[in-house]
Amino acid sequence: MPPALDFGAEIPFVRELGFVLARMEQGESELHYEVRPEHMNSFAVAHGGAVMALLDVALATAARSVAPELGIVTIEMKTSFMQPARGRLVARGRLLHRTRSLAFVEGTVHDAEGRACSQATGTFRYVRRTADAQALPTD
Repeated sequence: MPPALDFGAEIPFVRELGFVLARMEQGESELHYEVRPEHMNSFAVAHGGAVMALLDVALATAARSVAPELGIVTIEMKTSFMQPARGRLVARGRLLHRTRSLAFVEGTVHDAEGRACSQATGTFRYVRRTADAQALPTD
């Protein structure tokens, strides 16, 4: 596994899940995730919520890779689950299009066998970072 990169922001939920950022450049990202027992569902595979969080972060980091000075918030995301996610997961995100304030992104999660398990598309809004972390857009 490549050395972990800095997300550029402290994200307690991401730290709790144990996501590792391996790549974040030129509109692309790659994250690694070793699913822990407490992140599994009753079928002993990665819980869909954990997989969606992984996709959300993969898409967001792909979008932020072209504007690392900005923060980003999820506007909408559609996720498709194709098969159970087992073992060590790899998520890759790719920026499809960017405007001044929005990013349109896609991503896929692959399992330890290299099979595509889930994929997502999303729309994200760029926001300026302020000293007040609570200062999110309200319009």
